[in-house]
Formats: sequence, C-alpha cells, structure tokens
Amino acid sequence: MRVIAGSARHLKLKTIEGMGTRPTTDRIKETLFNMLSFYVEESRFLDLFSGSGSIAIEALSRGACEAVLVDNSPHALEIIKENLEHTKLDKKAEVIKTDAVSALKQLSSAQRKFDIIFMDPPYASGLYSDVLETVVKLGILDKYGIIIAEQSSKEEIINIKGLVNYRVKDYKTTKMAFYALEDNND
Repeated sequence: MRVIAGSARHLKLKTIEGMGTRPTTDRIKETLFNMLSFYVEESRFLDLFSGSGSIAIEALSRGACEAVLVDNSPHALEIIKENLEHTKLDKKAEVIKTDAVSALKQLSSAQRKFDIIFMDPPYASGLYSDVLETVVKLGILDKYGIIIAEQSSKEEIINIKGLVNYRVKDYKTTKMAFYALEDNND
C-alpha cells in the first residue's frame, strides 16, 4: 500500500497484518480520490475506523488542511502514527483512540465540523447506520459536506433520515455510498 498522489506521493505505508482489517486497495483509493478531487484541497477530513490511516493520509497528501483519524485498536493506532510520521503529515493530523460514536460525540462537544467524513466499519457489524445517524444527530458534517461510507457489496444501501444517498460506486467485493445532508439549502 502506498500514497498515490500529492506531497507524500509514492511513499509506502505500513498495514495491519491479519484479517482484522480490510485495507482499501490502491486502485479503489485512486478511484475514490479522483471522484473527490474538487473537494479535498483545504478540507477538514474525518476518517472513522481508520485502520492504517491510508485514506486520511491520502487526503492530507492531496491538500486537506487537517484530518482526524479514529480507531480503537492499539495496534492500528501504532501503525497510523508510524505512517503519519513517515509521510511527514503528522502535524496536520489528530489521532483519537476510541470507538466511532464516542469520537463523534467528543468532536461535536468541541464544536468541530468536517467537509468530508470517510467511514469503513467492520462489515455486518451493525455500526454503519449507528454512525451515520450519530453524524446527522450531532451536526458534525459541514452544511455542504459529504460522507463516503464503504461497505460490503452484498449489503443494501441504508437510507438514513437527514441524509441523501446521491451516488454508489460498486467494486467486486465492496461499494462506496456517497451521502450529503438532506437539507443543505437553508
């Protein structure tokens, strides 16, 4: 796994060994960031269930002004910190050791908002809808922000009150659902 573009281009990233995480492949990551190219620069990026941190690191490398990476695995957090230091993007990043819902509450109480939220919860964990509902309830997504939710290609796209699913990108074993706030015109 590597950083595809930007200031840390071509740098290799460490990954977490074993089946506990599913790193987003370079091909999928490249396609995702090509779709996000107009949104990433100067964005505030939140990466939930960060794993190795490769998605947030890619965003920072491509010009995001800040990223918050959330994971509750001590081993994942160790890898995230090593990857941030290796890419010299650690000064623009904040790493939070907790579960996604607790992190959202913590960030909301600090009145933080994000332009892009990426989430890749463990498949079939039941966390997908809980996290999306919490994002809406706490108002942590910027008015014109987007959420990218990765999930198994076998799972149905979930409709969440307050969000509009405006795009789905299918891959062999995974798909990305893109959401925006339902009412972003006030």
